[in-house]
Amino acid sequence: MPVFKFKVSWEDDDNINRSIALTNGQSFLQFHQAILTAFEFVKKEAAANFYESNDKHMKGRAISSEVLVNKKEAPALSMMKTPVSALVDSPDKKFIYEYDPVKNWTFFVELVGIDKEENPKINYPHCFFKEGISPVLTGAKSMSESKMVELEEKYDLGKEEMDEGYGNEGEDDEDTDNDNEEESYGEEEYGDGGEQF
Repeated sequence: MPVFKFKVSWEDDDNINRSIALTNGQSFLQFHQAILTAFEFVKKEAAANFYESNDKHMKGRAISSEVLVNKKEAPALSMMKTPVSALVDSPDKKFIYEYDPVKNWTFFVELVGIDKEENPKINYPHCFFKEGISPVLTGAKSMSESKMVELEEKYDLGKEEMDEGYGNEGEDDEDTDNDNEEESYGEEEYGDGGEQF
């Protein structure tokens, strides 16, 4: 049976990645669990989604942990019922993987190779390469939150909407420079956080 090799990279730093091999017929649920293990997440009951994607990381059809059965008109496929190989339609197939809506972890997934035969000595899914320390272990947070803030600023949402769900981040800059709220908030968001990497 063929083996599909995927590179899974953290959205914020491509140098933090894991390479995972799956056999033909293994499900997105098994892939999801392999990613959690490879990045050393504490496994918990949190929603996860894969999305078919492209070179620009645009989201396509969803494959969800919360959908249990595949239905014709359903907005998302079931992770449990959908084999990864069923959606591999190109030699560089891409997905986006999101885990835990509270923390908003996002990873880019790319097919990097297909082996003709599986290795009988390996249990699949198998993480065969690791680069970088998992962001879970370093205490880093996903930048998805800041990207949401950028969208809110782009559409001129007020301070009340900006604060909702984002604590007090950026308030000091907003107080000192209300005329240029977008620029100050951007510096606050990317200044200290960006220097960590």
